[in-house]
Amino acid sequence: MYHFGDNYVSIGFVVHLNYKNPWISPFDEFQRFKTHPSIRGYLEGGKRIAYGARAITEGGSQSLPQLYFPGGVLLGCSAGMVNVPRIKGSHNAVKSGVLAAEAAFEAISAGRGGDELVSYETAYQTSSIAKELWNVRNFKPLWSKFGTIPGLVLGGLDATIATLLGGWSPWGTLKHGKSDSASTGLAKDHKQIAYPKPDGVLSFDKLSSVFLSATNHDENQPAHLKLTDPSIPISVNLPKYGEPARLFCPAGVYEVLYDEQGENPKFQINFQNCVHCKTCDIKDPSQNINWTTPQGGDGPNYPNM
Repeated sequence: MYHFGDNYVSIGFVVHLNYKNPWISPFDEFQRFKTHPSIRGYLEGGKRIAYGARAITEGGSQSLPQLYFPGGVLLGCSAGMVNVPRIKGSHNAVKSGVLAAEAAFEAISAGRGGDELVSYETAYQTSSIAKELWNVRNFKPLWSKFGTIPGLVLGGLDATIATLLGGWSPWGTLKHGKSDSASTGLAKDHKQIAYPKPDGVLSFDKLSSVFLSATNHDENQPAHLKLTDPSIPISVNLPKYGEPARLFCPAGVYEVLYDEQGENPKFQINFQNCVHCKTCDIKDPSQNINWTTPQGGDGPNYPNM
């Protein structure tokens, strides 16, 4: 929660996408969170003015890809330079931009304007970003393995040791294990969650929230959300996982529709609602959804955020 301006407050809620229960709805967890006594006091009497959603890259140092490619580089959060325990990445995004600009200037000055910016990645390896991410590299793996309380304690201890001892950790460098999509459990093994209905004061529905994101897509353009196999949502995801796309999407993009008899399910994609969080590309258990760039720069236009 961040306070800013004249009586403004910005509140966010992070749900780690390696959760097992396919009945979880991150959007509804957030709505319920706002009704907690420690939170509601800051929101009561106020007006909801904006809404947005975004997947956060939490892989850390051991998950960063190659940072350069022909014609460009990866900066900041697009590469995964988020300090997970601090939930901060803006400073690293700025610093990586500086490193890339310096590498580009050096290459152009030397007449190497067509080169890949290998020197940018080299500079990253000795930067404050790399050191910071290396010291907290085990925080998320420990959290995932041991759960919230033990994981946070062990992660904090590990980060402290690594900071004091130049990056050394008693655990070495831990891997993340399963992907977020592979972590999704079967519907039959988990209890469905009955979320309270929105009260219109502190908690709200998805569609009115999406309206505040000012997202827009030309309805005549091809859908930018592509299915590798259009049959999988109904033939695989629905019977095995309860089709979690309709729940993990924070914008109501995915729906399972039935006929008047409650039969013949149909998977519908309301791509116009998309706020470009990219959760579907990450969490879909069948890895059947591919988020692509929509035409014309369409998408959300987050005001006051």
